[in-house]
Amino acid sequence: MKMIIGLGNPGKQYEMTRHNVGFQVIDRLVDHFAAPAMQTKFNGLYTTVHRPEGKVVLVKPLTYMNLSGECIRPLMDYFDVAVEDIVVIYDDLDLVPGKIRLRQKGSAGGHNGMKSLIAHLGTSDFNRIRIGIGRPIGQMRVPDFVLSTFSKEEMPVVSESIEKSVQACQSWTERPFLEVMNNYNGG
Repeated sequence: MKMIIGLGNPGKQYEMTRHNVGFQVIDRLVDHFAAPAMQTKFNGLYTTVHRPEGKVVLVKPLTYMNLSGECIRPLMDYFDVAVEDIVVIYDDLDLVPGKIRLRQKGSAGGHNGMKSLIAHLGTSDFNRIRIGIGRPIGQMRVPDFVLSTFSKEEMPVVSESIEKSVQACQSWTERPFLEVMNNYNGG
């Protein structure tokens, strides 16, 4: 069994913000896999998809970004999913909009959702897909920036990066993450 986790904040006001690209990928995967309706458990939304390669659980924590680990650890335990069988999708300030980067491990890089996950999982060695959101320009503070929406000019490349992330997740259900990583980090 594999688990695909998209980080974000719950609520209508956050839906299209930079911080919620992880949720957007999960929403697209739900459509892509024609998944059953999401259910609630451990303060998170999840659905299970039955694939020829095995079950895949799609997850959106409802804990707000900074407490993501409080939802994910209990869900992993409930479904008996090993840390090497998860992938976490989240926004990254250090990548330009439209860029994605797959990694098998790494630091939180200042991302509070990742800090929470690393603390609750007891390791930073887990698969991740980082989606570029860029950095604030001028005097805008980072918390305000990540809770802002993308500009009209950024939307096409952001939509493309979300679609690439969906494709990478689909590939990961069929192949080892390292192989997927090497394929998607090429450009």
